[in-house]
Amino acid sequence: MALQTIALTFLVTMSVGGIAWVFLFPLLSGEKAAEERLGSVARPGPVRKAPTRTPQRARRDQLEDTLKEIEERGKKARRPSLAVRITRAGLDWSKRKFIILSVVLAVSVFVVALLASGQLVPAVGLGFAAGVGVPNWFLSYLRKRREARFLQHFPDAVDVIVRGIKAGLPLFDSMKVIVADSEEPIRSEFRAIIETQTIGMPLGEACGRLYERIPLPEANFFGIVVGIQQQAGGNLSEALGNLSRVLRDRKKMKEKIQAMSMEAKASASIIGALPPVVMLTVYITSPNYISLLWTHPTGHVLLAVSAFWMATGVLVMKKMISFDF
Repeated sequence: MALQTIALTFLVTMSVGGIAWVFLFPLLSGEKAAEERLGSVARPGPVRKAPTRTPQRARRDQLEDTLKEIEERGKKARRPSLAVRITRAGLDWSKRKFIILSVVLAVSVFVVALLASGQLVPAVGLGFAAGVGVPNWFLSYLRKRREARFLQHFPDAVDVIVRGIKAGLPLFDSMKVIVADSEEPIRSEFRAIIETQTIGMPLGEACGRLYERIPLPEANFFGIVVGIQQQAGGNLSEALGNLSRVLRDRKKMKEKIQAMSMEAKASASIIGALPPVVMLTVYITSPNYISLLWTHPTGHVLLAVSAFWMATGVLVMKKMISFDF
């Protein structure tokens, strides 16, 4: 009985060992992988050719590269330096002149406020606001006014280019016509394009630089159209004609939005001006009644809180009636 058990155990062990030898040894030794590599090399099959770039594929890659470059320039245009902001405002000042004027304004307001009130903290606050806030607001105001004039005359300038190209003039000569006959700031911006192209920069890239000086979607559209046409070819007069129609449609839409939002702007102006007007009226009729607001400490707190909430309300109303498209 014991002998049979030993024999049965021996046979089972040999069977398991044989099965393991047949199935596991090729995997552990690498023989199976070697056979697969040898079979893949010896197996007949079609030879893969290196992918070739068709003209359509090359043109699409070129357009993608151009759009990426324009997008990068747009990102840089959103973070302008002080010199760029001065140029966008249409001023020929240097950074040094702007900083000196800002410092002079801050010191003047600080001295006047200190002599008038005799308190240092309010005088420092007013001087800082005058030296930092007023110059930046002034640059922003001039930039917006210049951009509005640019949008007013830009579709006409594009139409001049379209008519010149249809008449047989090159794009460069059509831009010279704009420089000779157009108004500011169209004249100066296209003169900058011509001067940049004269020193060796490609015309498409020179037109793309327009968006850096005039950060408007319309200027970006013009740079994209000219840049793509210079690199990929196509009917430039048709493309610029379509761009002119788009620009005029955007202008009409903007004017329509301004007309429809005028009622809301008037209501916001009346609501924002009502508290100061009432305060001034009460001061004129009953000065002793309202003088506690600036003679008593509690009145100072109430004035500060009221000014904060009034500013918050004005900003909220301005956000609600400002439309971007």
